[in-house]
Amino acid sequence: MPFSFLRPELDQLQAYTTHADSDHLPSEPLDILDTNEFPADLPPDLKQKFVDHLWNFIPANRYPDGSHVRLKTAITHYVNSQITTPGQPITPDQVSLGCGSDELIRSILLATCGPGQGKILVAEPTFSMYGILARGLGIEVISIGRNPDHFDMDLAAADQALDNQAIQVIFVVHPNSPTGNALTGAEQAWLRTIPNSVLVVIDEAYFEFSGLTLAGELADHPNWLILRTFSKAWRLAAFRVGYGLGHPEVILALEKLRLPYNLTAPSLAAAQLVLSEQESLLGAVPGLLAQRDQMFQALQAIPQLRVCPSDGNFIYFQAQEQRTTQQLAQTLRQAGSLVRFTCDGIRLTIGTAAENERVLRRIQAWAKTR
Repeated sequence: MPFSFLRPELDQLQAYTTHADSDHLPSEPLDILDTNEFPADLPPDLKQKFVDHLWNFIPANRYPDGSHVRLKTAITHYVNSQITTPGQPITPDQVSLGCGSDELIRSILLATCGPGQGKILVAEPTFSMYGILARGLGIEVISIGRNPDHFDMDLAAADQALDNQAIQVIFVVHPNSPTGNALTGAEQAWLRTIPNSVLVVIDEAYFEFSGLTLAGELADHPNWLILRTFSKAWRLAAFRVGYGLGHPEVILALEKLRLPYNLTAPSLAAAQLVLSEQESLLGAVPGLLAQRDQMFQALQAIPQLRVCPSDGNFIYFQAQEQRTTQQLAQTLRQAGSLVRFTCDGIRLTIGTAAENERVLRRIQAWAKTR
């Protein structure tokens, strides 16, 4: 039934989908390798500590802390401890919190652009939510390509877009999703040349896996904004906590646009708890990266695949016969290994050792039929 009160351009948009949105999945336990989550839950003793805190110290009848001061302060301590380059430390007024990074991306778009009042620049393939949220707000998306061999951005095309289009915001991911490549030295040098009239958003969702950050340069580039999340290495995907780091004036604009009490009390408490346990939680990252490297080598040994090196907790690959990549993704899905088919390739999250073994065995079995 058509509804005249709905914006007609919404017919041209596609919603972001997850494995939960699809039918025809096998009934046995699924290996969830399509959402880049950390494969291990929080340790039982830490979960019990969290439950005890909720029960004893959080009144259910009161709104959560709308200022986020305690968590912002804890985040600055963490971020500053990870910056290796000398520079001005991050302060709490340089932090904004959102319901995942998605809410922050939406606030960035609302603060900078409007229908016919500015465009965003992305390099495809990349995280799809930049385009989804922008188009949903009536904001034009200018897309440039990437080097097909290494997926670094076409900087000549980017410069041309900046010269000829009304670009307000540039979105980059470091390392990129779905391809896994970190920003090159040339790409970073290019970002340093962007004038202050354009906002540069550097999404570091996978920082805890890559160890690569540009946060130490924020004081030198007031038009830079860094995004991070607790949904990956911190194991808090269920709690939806993201944060942005930037110039106080930019952060203030985001604070004006975020909804009151946008994070629940349990979400705030969970983020503060994991930050206090960072040594034990992040101590598991090297083991996961070792499994990623083993998976990369095993996939590289399959001649039917083209596999990309990754600085994240996932690997991106394509079948040499491009039209069969989607068939492979569907084959894995039907077998119980959920992978994400995106941008003509497969993004495979590194899971538990057992999950990794199963999906590799299924890929190898597929390859024998080619």
